Amino acid sequence: MVSDVQPAAAARPKYRWRRYIWLAALFEPASLFLVVLPLVRYCHHTGFALGAHVAFWFGPIAVHVLLPIADFVVPPDDRNPEDSIIEYLAGDPYYRAVTMLCLPLQLASIVTACYLWTSDAPAPVGQRIPLTAVDKVGLAFTIGLVGGIAITAGHELGHKKVELERWLGKVMLSQVCYGQFFIEHNRGHHVRVGTLEDPASARFGESMWRFGIRFGFDSLWSAFRLEAERLRKAGHGPWSPRNDMITTSLMSVALFGILATVFGIEVLPYLALQAFYACFMLMMIAYTQHYGLGRKRTASGRYERATPADCWDSNRTLTNLALFNVQRHGDHHINPTNRYQAQRLVDGPAMMPTGYTGMMLLAAVPPLWRRVIDPLVLAHIGGDLERLNIEPAKRDRVLASLRRRGLLEPGSPA
Repeated sequence: MVSDVQPAAAARPKYRWRRYIWLAALFEPASLFLVVLPLVRYCHHTGFALGAHVAFWFGPIAVHVLLPIADFVVPPDDRNPEDSIIEYLAGDPYYRAVTMLCLPLQLASIVTACYLWTSDAPAPVGQRIPLTAVDKVGLAFTIGLVGGIAITAGHELGHKKVELERWLGKVMLSQVCYGQFFIEHNRGHHVRVGTLEDPASARFGESMWRFGIRFGFDSLWSAFRLEAERLRKAGHGPWSPRNDMITTSLMSVALFGILATVFGIEVLPYLALQAFYACFMLMMIAYTQHYGLGRKRTASGRYERATPADCWDSNRTLTNLALFNVQRHGDHHINPTNRYQAQRLVDGPAMMPTGYTGMMLLAAVPPLWRRVIDPLVLAHIGGDLERLNIEPAKRDRVLASLRRRGLLEPGSPA
């Protein structure tokens, strides 16, 4: 016992200061107040009108330009917490507080945005003139980024055993109308990852755009079926008030209804746009997390047990800070209840060439994605084509394409 305690005590001072780095995860949820509004006020004060208009688009600029560049500039972080410190980290309430702080920042951002969308003389921007239509759309995308981070924080809280944390995770998802996520993700995706039955596992050769359509509809239907089955076993019908899909949907209706009542129905199109953008980013990330990686079937016809080898990991520092270490995805799948600060880079996952934000840009151009990522998939599976997650009807065509591209030997077994 002494040998276990002493290393933990010695490591604690290092983690006491290192833990404050995780405040960086709150930068995006607070970006409206830390970046957008101060920058708009400064540009109005100096007469730089173009800069004020561009500032409202900070969200998409940050996630699609600044972060991908920064991930290449900032050295990757391969450090793992020591075994002796894991229990200490897991029990530190500070890390839980950081994720929970996303909620007030999220709500303050969306309320402020509604004011800016509807006010004829918005005082916070430093010049009492209404926003242009382009400003309002840019602001909707920026608030959508806040919602996207809220999905990540809600994902973190939704895996925990404490009821309050799971409830707060549901509230976070209400901004983006995606309450079914914690149902399908926890009880569907984590069970079926790397299989054809999983809506969130992208198939080899499937473009992000095709995946997005399948992911959207199949995830919704999967969540409904999972919840209906849970209620059936408990002796209730699928339309019971105990249905979490109904309760989380009502949370979104209530939030949007209150905002529309206070600020006017003109906020609804912008609320819909920010929700769509947040869910679109979730879809892009989901596409990259398991692309092409499948689980083999055993002699009994069942799938092998899920392992980190069914995931893509990334050690890019800034995106991991912004997304609560979700890029350490292999460890998340084998230890889903572990808190983000204790997630590790484990043996087994395929390694992304960059972070999620850079991978999203790559995925948006399917020919470029296939050129870069398909060889990495084949290298990761070591020639074992049974570990490719391919739609059966397209298997022969996909493998023939790989042979034409020189990625498979002619005559190699299918």
